Amino acid sequence: METPAKKTLVVGATEKAGRYANLAAYSLLRHGHAIELLGLKEGEIEGHPIHTGHPELQDVDTVTMYVGARNQDGLYDYIKGLKPRRVIFNPGAENPEFERQLRSEGIEPIEGCTLVMLSIGTY
Repeated sequence: METPAKKTLVVGATEKAGRYANLAAYSLLRHGHAIELLGLKEGEIEGHPIHTGHPELQDVDTVTMYVGARNQDGLYDYIKGLKPRRVIFNPGAENPEFERQLRSEGIEPIEGCTLVMLSIGTY
């Protein structure tokens, strides 16, 4: 049974092939999910623009984090304001402080790997 598409914001998106955020963007698309991309530099992946700053986005189901905790501070309020259902903290992006804040807002924090979740059907 196919799971419904989940609009996903990839934080730490990059055009650099081989980077996990780049691989995740392609994998999300292959699995039929809509993507939004947020990175340090503008660019594009498969025709989807990589935004910088805090773009206005609607209907984000999942945020998948590919930036380390020390680089997440400026994103706390922005991500909470998107009101996603969950935020996935990929390996190296774990952040207990932000995870606590998300829980208090009713947003589920998950320490996991988006690529693995997609490959085993638990995304």
